[in-house]
Order: sequence, then C-alpha cells, then structure tokens
Amino acid sequence: MRVLVPLAEGFEEMEAVILVDLLRRASIETVAAAMGDSPTVTASRGVRLVADAMWADLDPSAFDLIALPGGMGGTRRLQGDERLLQALRAHHAAGKPVAAVCAGPLVLQSAGLLDGREATCHPGVAGELTAARRRDARVVADGAVITSQGPGTAIDFALAIIERLAGRPAADTVASGLVR
Repeated sequence: MRVLVPLAEGFEEMEAVILVDLLRRASIETVAAAMGDSPTVTASRGVRLVADAMWADLDPSAFDLIALPGGMGGTRRLQGDERLLQALRAHHAAGKPVAAVCAGPLVLQSAGLLDGREATCHPGVAGELTAARRRDARVVADGAVITSQGPGTAIDFALAIIERLAGRPAADTVASGLVR
C-alpha cells in the first residue's frame, strides 16, 4: 500500500506529521511530496519540513490513496493547483480512495469529488463546504472519500485511513501504541 501526501506552503503541520507518522507505523509506504520548487516546505506555523519527494517527479496513479492535510495557506494553494485536482479526479475515477482533513476537504470539493456526499471539515470553513452534506463528526467516510475536522482529529483521521487500507487489526495495533 502506498499513500501520497501533497505538501503546499502553509499546510497544517500537526495534520501532516501525524498522518505520515501513523501510516508509517502501520508499515504503509507514505510519501510526502512538495508541491512547489523546493523540497523544504514551510507549514502554517513556520515549521519547515523536508518532503520525501517532489510532486513533479512522481506518478500519482502509482499510489493507493491521496491524503490532504489542511491549513488555509496550503489548502488555497492546492485548490489552485490543476496538477493535483486532475490527479484527484483520476484517482477517484479509478475507484481509489481520497482523504482530507481540516480545510483540505475544500480541495476535494474543488476537484468535484464531494457532490452529494457526506463530509466534514474544520468548523471555520464549514460555510465554504457547499457541495457536500456536512456532518459534525470527527471523521466521516462516504464511499471512497474520508474527511476529518482538524488538528485535534488527526489521529482519528490517520487511523481511519489505516483501517481502510490495511484493515481494522492494523489500525488497532497502531492505536494501542498511542496513549489516548
């Protein structure tokens, strides 16, 4: 199993790091990909992370799931990145799951993947999530789309992705190592 995590300037650091960390604990190959011109990407609170790869060097179709962290700056950049929007559409059309947390579901909406689906997002952007039937829940899975609310739900979000890709026992094993 392979997961692709696009990182654009202004992404939410907790969501990205928790996601990558927990997926790797489940032995899911996870690649954080810089969307810009540099492998070093600055997050919403000024934390700088070095991505595993550059988006331009990857084939998104080689991944089993694309997962988007939130953060308003990163979300706005991803919403305007036609490379990512096309990859999300192609991924979804192939029946592969996509996931987004915090403001990230707005990117899925921009790609046309939330029309009529149940989804959740950060309460601060709930008014912008107009294509989906919004639910006030920590994690919402509707078919091949997984969404979550924000930094405080990042662990639940990652565990839901692990469960989807590797099964409930794998998610339970990772969860048992966390003090929750």
